[in-house]
Amino acid sequence: MKTASITDQLVYKTDKPAISVLLDSNHSKEIRIVMRKGQIMKEHKAPAPIVVSIFEGAIEFGVNGEKLQLKKGDLIALEAHVPHDLLCTADCIVRLSLSKTDSVNRVERVVE
Repeated sequence: MKTASITDQLVYKTDKPAISVLLDSNHSKEIRIVMRKGQIMKEHKAPAPIVVSIFEGAIEFGVNGEKLQLKKGDLIALEAHVPHDLLCTADCIVRLSLSKTDSVNRVERVVE
């Protein structure tokens, strides 16, 4: 068994979103993304399906030519290879569920 907290040891970066691994299990990786208002994650694709959960705050989630306003409590699931981007509209904490085969380094490259 593994446990983690999405709210412990929060660190907001001033220049870009902060990425940290919460859990790395046999079947998935649970990532925390902490963003300040105005920070972005440029358009990118995941090689496997993902789930994005808004734990706190709000984001504008760009996908399929639409801009979705996601707020605390909202979730969105995407299939593999779907281009998407994020704009933080209110300081937020996002949980990203990745496939075990996906790379945390790939996510970190999106915020550079």
